[in-house]
Amino acid sequence: MSNFVPALGFHWLTPAYDAVVRATTRERTVKVALIKQADVRPGQQVLDVACGTGTLAVWIKQRCPEVSLSGFDADPDILDIAARKATRAQVSITFEQGLASRLPYPDAHFHRAVSSLFFHHLTWSEKRRVAQELYRVIRPGGELHVADWGRAGGVFSRGASVAIKLLDGFENTRDNVQGRLIALFEEAGFANVSQQQTVATVFGTLALYRAAKTAVRDLSFG
Repeated sequence: MSNFVPALGFHWLTPAYDAVVRATTRERTVKVALIKQADVRPGQQVLDVACGTGTLAVWIKQRCPEVSLSGFDADPDILDIAARKATRAQVSITFEQGLASRLPYPDAHFHRAVSSLFFHHLTWSEKRRVAQELYRVIRPGGELHVADWGRAGGVFSRGASVAIKLLDGFENTRDNVQGRLIALFEEAGFANVSQQQTVATVFGTLALYRAAKTAVRDLSFG
């Protein structure tokens, strides 16, 4: 994972990202559901990996101001947007730039990690590495909560998902629409991995996943 895919696939589309996401992904429904599912508590350390323009991070901080929240993304331009959004919302969020395959955080640091519309950008090997890194930085008893494209459940859903495949690549999105994210998180070491709910959108089915870290496990990545 030596580079990154910018928002909407191209840097020149970054300014339009928020408008497109709002119009096509039922953003408020999905992200509010993800926040409720994550159930963050005062005093917790929370990571929003691939935080994009910071909408999810800002909403988490507004819902629970007493959390310590870190937003992490590879794209410095989109992090600038996120930082400005947090300033306008008058919330304190630490934004850091880098690759999710090499998170700059100590082991067992976060109580919660959240991610929205990120994993479908990655190849299977990149997905594995990121899942392993998330397992590493989440503390025992902590949880991972992910919203991303899920298994296409019907004719309409399968047809609608073609647009996402064209934009983000058939290979990268195949794992999502085949429902492989549960196996991905289990392979990384997470327990009690489950799909909590789905939301139908114009681009296909968004699925919300929960995974728990219940014990310390030694991971050798090679």
